[in-house]
Amino acid sequence: MAIDEGKLKEFMQKALGDIGAAMSAVLVLIGDQLGLYKTLATAGPLTPAELATRTGTAERYIREWLGNQAAGGYVTYDAATGKYTLPEEQAAALADENSPVFVAGSFQSIAAMFAAEPQALQNFRTGEGMDWCAHDPRLFIGTERLFRPGYLGHLTKEWIPALVGVEAKLRQGAKVADIGCGHGASTIIMAKAYPQSQFAGFDFHEGSIRVARTRAEQAGVADRVRFEVARSTDYPGKDYTLVAHFDCLHDMGDPVGAARHVHETLAPDGTWMIVEPFANDLVEENLNPVGRMMYAASTMVCVPASLAHNGPALGAQAGEARLRDVVTRGGFTRFRRATQTLFNLVLEARP
Repeated sequence: MAIDEGKLKEFMQKALGDIGAAMSAVLVLIGDQLGLYKTLATAGPLTPAELATRTGTAERYIREWLGNQAAGGYVTYDAATGKYTLPEEQAAALADENSPVFVAGSFQSIAAMFAAEPQALQNFRTGEGMDWCAHDPRLFIGTERLFRPGYLGHLTKEWIPALVGVEAKLRQGAKVADIGCGHGASTIIMAKAYPQSQFAGFDFHEGSIRVARTRAEQAGVADRVRFEVARSTDYPGKDYTLVAHFDCLHDMGDPVGAARHVHETLAPDGTWMIVEPFANDLVEENLNPVGRMMYAASTMVCVPASLAHNGPALGAQAGEARLRDVVTRGGFTRFRRATQTLFNLVLEARP
């Protein structure tokens, strides 16, 4: 077949960009872990030697690292002074962990996905799964650092207010369960915003629950937050005003069973908030940068997590229609999209 040289050139440019980005990902991870971005954000323009001195690192490596970062547009370079600057926009994404656009933590998740490659190869050949708990611990850390900025920016400011009558109940004093809470970021954010309410975070990963308990102590909310090891289908408690699943329902081995348990544990006038990765219902509608990222995470983490428990493997691009089916099969009669962001669907279900 004749090759279209123009299309080939266009693809090679795309592939070159991807290769450069993939090879640079480890350098972003290093910059994050060594505090290079945070130092650049606070110190202003620095030479490689100055950055190395401030961070206790080797100047020769820093020189090369800064060259890579400048070539990728992560930092800027002034040839006249030989100094590198982290612009404010990049600093918001790479140096400020409380920024709603902070992305540096996601590179820990990327590292964990590469670590899972041997198991992924076997999964592709056999159809087996990989339990969430079997992953490199960087996945747990990176996932929290990836999702927490979005929760900080949207959870109590937009998502909960979009639910019918829920915010008023939380301000007066309510009982809340956060299922699949991980390190507890979402639970703690809600507890700090609604001090009159009581919160319980449940996760089947014991290591994450230990971290969550420490985080609650550090945040000063341990008096109204408890964290326990429990599964989505058997967590304890009744008459919850609000049950929440943040970016986890699609990972589960029994999402319909999880929905039934929510139905059983909600108060009669309670609300189930389901936050899921943004996805349209058709594949062709998800062929964009967000969909690309989510399909990658789904292939390496979400689908194998569900298959490890003989689940339906909804995946991170499940879409509203499939989620609606899960919710209604769980016994709920009212379901709607409460709001959305570029990265999330926020769904509301009521008995």
